[in-house]
Amino acid sequence: MPDPSSEPSRVVLVTGGSSGIGRAVAHLLAEEGAGLVLAARSPDTLEKAREECLARGASDVLCVQADVRERPQVEELFDAAHRRFGRVDGVVHAAAVIGYGRFTDLPAEVFDQVVETDILGTANVARCALAAFEPTRTGSLVVLGSVLGKMTAPTMSAYAAGKWAVHGLVRTLQVESRDRSRIHVSLVSPGSVNTPIYQLAGSYTGHPGKPPPPVGSAEKAARAVVDALSRPRRDVDVGPTNLVMVLGFRLLPGLFDALVGPLMSAFGQGRAEQPPGPGNVFEPTPEREAVSGPWRWWGGTGR
Repeated sequence: MPDPSSEPSRVVLVTGGSSGIGRAVAHLLAEEGAGLVLAARSPDTLEKAREECLARGASDVLCVQADVRERPQVEELFDAAHRRFGRVDGVVHAAAVIGYGRFTDLPAEVFDQVVETDILGTANVARCALAAFEPTRTGSLVVLGSVLGKMTAPTMSAYAAGKWAVHGLVRTLQVESRDRSRIHVSLVSPGSVNTPIYQLAGSYTGHPGKPPPPVGSAEKAARAVVDALSRPRRDVDVGPTNLVMVLGFRLLPGLFDALVGPLMSAFGQGRAEQPPGPGNVFEPTPEREAVSGPWRWWGGTGR
């Protein structure tokens, strides 16, 4: 157990802490002096994130290599957090993977791994988080969803299926938590965000993925996540066009279906050729992990 006199104001566990929004969340929490538990599949990148957080003022940072798809690893992650800090006040679940490709072109094992990582990983983390909160009936869980949990796009069947399931799970947990007034479950739904997840993704389209414009920053999405830890929200959209896209999907499905394919081909795929492969779906790619990718708001470099 930690020395009570040196305990941080709050302890937050972050999955996907080695890259993208998860790493940006860790930076923000470090600046407020939080105690952090960072989890991801890449130990070397986690150590870099740990050093960054300590430099920003984190009171203490524990790094744990874990694949959220594996329930025993998630259980050990939370056990390690309790051994180090004695408690977990908040959990941010940001870990996810993407595989691009038409449903019939995407290998079945890649589809299954993406869906299992994105939804079973969320379930594993949520189950352990709620168990960690139960003794004091206090805690805040924030789950990263996606605008693709409310609509869909061609070549993204696996990711969309996983994120639709994530949204359904989170809404159920929110209803079930109503009798525990100090346990909160929030959903943050980003649109396009400038993170390396698109470069890390598997692709079977002949081209790499990229975020369609307008592209927001990882830091902006991270601020919404950190805010939801303290001020829980049912669903926070992060992206200026999210509402327009979702309304088009729901209210004008024929027009949406006619437009989304060409738009995705023009703005959601890079121009460079890329041989088919699973990217980081099965194994991490630490050399490409970072907070931000190369894109700017209008769609970026075309890589």
